[in-house]
Amino acid sequence: MRVALKVVLGMVVIVAAVAGVGATLPVDHVATRTLALNRPADEVWGVLTDYRGQLTWRKELTSVELVPGTSRETWLEDTGDGAIPFETTEAIPPTRLVRTIADSTLPFGGRWVYTLSATDGGTRLTITEEGKVFNPIFRFVSHFVLDQAATIEGVMQGLASHFGEEPRITP
Repeated sequence: MRVALKVVLGMVVIVAAVAGVGATLPVDHVATRTLALNRPADEVWGVLTDYRGQLTWRKELTSVELVPGTSRETWLEDTGDGAIPFETTEAIPPTRLVRTIADSTLPFGGRWVYTLSATDGGTRLTITEEGKVFNPIFRFVSHFVLDQAATIEGVMQGLASHFGEEPRITP
């Protein structure tokens, strides 16, 4: 009985410490990566804005569903952990695209800013995640355990693969 009590007490202390450290971390974070592609910006833009087509190159997606009747272009992305609604909050073809999480009840939020610029022989795509993690335990995990740029890098790897290129990603 004493051993079990010590184990439970130890787990409570660990969770409290994680929550305490997480509470001291900022809610907001920014992660940026840049990908060089040998494709024109119009072509890259077309692939990025073909939401249903992303199922062919974004391996983490299990479904994409456009939401009808919304004032902005809105869709649900599902990675198997539940669908997250996104909306396009800014689109300036083919140079700037902003996608924002459209559900303020989630324990996280944010937006992804896609900037495309022409280079000699291709396009430089920069994705900036301006994220928010509200739960202090999730904040601890996202800061110390997970790579906050992992989603960006996964999108970029899939996009490069879609074009038959090796991903050339830089911070």
